[in-house]
Amino acid sequence: MSGLPAATHDWLAGPGLARLWGAVRKRLEGNGVQSTGSVRLTAVSAQERNNLSLLLGKPLTGTAVTVRLDSLDERLRTSAAGLGLKEVLEELGPPLADRRAAREDGAAQRQHVWSSLTSSLDASPLAGQEWTRQWSDVLRRTGVPRGLTPELTVRTLQQAVQVLAVLLNPKRTSTRGRGELAATATGSAHGLDDGTWLARLVQRGIALAHDTELPGNAAGRRALWRLVSVTPDEVSSTVLTYGLRPLGESWRARSLRERAAHNAETHLTPRDLLDMRLQLPAGTVVHICENPRVVEAAADAACTKPLVCTSGSAATVVITLLDALAASGCRFAYHGDFDWPGITLANRIIRRYEALPWRMGSEDYERLAAHSQAEGVPQLPLDGIPVDADWDPSLAPAMTSLGVALHEEVTLDLLMEDLSGPR
Repeated sequence: MSGLPAATHDWLAGPGLARLWGAVRKRLEGNGVQSTGSVRLTAVSAQERNNLSLLLGKPLTGTAVTVRLDSLDERLRTSAAGLGLKEVLEELGPPLADRRAAREDGAAQRQHVWSSLTSSLDASPLAGQEWTRQWSDVLRRTGVPRGLTPELTVRTLQQAVQVLAVLLNPKRTSTRGRGELAATATGSAHGLDDGTWLARLVQRGIALAHDTELPGNAAGRRALWRLVSVTPDEVSSTVLTYGLRPLGESWRARSLRERAAHNAETHLTPRDLLDMRLQLPAGTVVHICENPRVVEAAADAACTKPLVCTSGSAATVVITLLDALAASGCRFAYHGDFDWPGITLANRIIRRYEALPWRMGSEDYERLAAHSQAEGVPQLPLDGIPVDADWDPSLAPAMTSLGVALHEEVTLDLLMEDLSGPR
């Protein structure tokens, strides 16, 4: 129940005193909830001046009023309110927050976090190494991700020190999987997955210890792990291919040529790409599609031209393969979905590899839209924010005008024609 009489509560909560309570609350929350100092109100209205005069027990004139908090506290205690300033404010709500105490507590917690890191480093085999000072300084500057409790922060930093001590031990000669290493340090095989704070801490330490830049992409991060004999997951993600006939006599090159000869698709892992120097004849045109159904149709039709599928937004393994093919002198032709995500991906691929658009012009879109409508195919609404196509300024307006999204499957017959014939 309220400690204020109802009539007193209603009067104190009225609009004539609202600005006073707002200013007083801000003052108290900033000074340790002490009724000291004063607040000043300017541009005081007639109603505010009347209510303030009644509250303070003295007539006020002018448009500016200074209120001493100790006097206001005493006045409230001896009035019908019968409560001190702090209690009145909490009755009017919401509860007061001691921001000064919170700041002091936050500073103490931060000090505890960084002193714990120093203690962990000093007690580890990493003690005294020059890069550890740089690492600690960087971590202090970049700070802690939002939402982490001090306890979790300390534990994660200790785990980072533990992992780095293992990885940077000069006597260590064995190779370990990243999941195995993570399970040992954290109890979870995913503790060092890309994107976790622990993984970023360890990667930064590895980079500093080896005097190299911290990589900004997945391929670079995998290379950084391999620098300390850690194998990241290089088998679960794949890129779908068809008809690749690389040069050379390695078993992987021969296997790809044999699968191409039998019109069989192939899933390549990052490990395949790492171990295989993939080189096609210079000038080979590699077609790129977005949807796996195109690869399936190409295999069924015994198409002869090489094809790589992004399977949507083109994961790192896809970009790794395309980079390798580009380095060997291949050229590219790209086809994707006629929707806004599809145009975004097409822009990305075409820019990166100077690929030719493959049946991706406004005329192609309009012809396909008319054909699908004539065939009675249900029309898929084109949703989202329009994206300009780098290769054809008229494509986005045409798509916006018709408002129909067209996936690659409606183009299969034309794509199969292009993928057939002499290589």
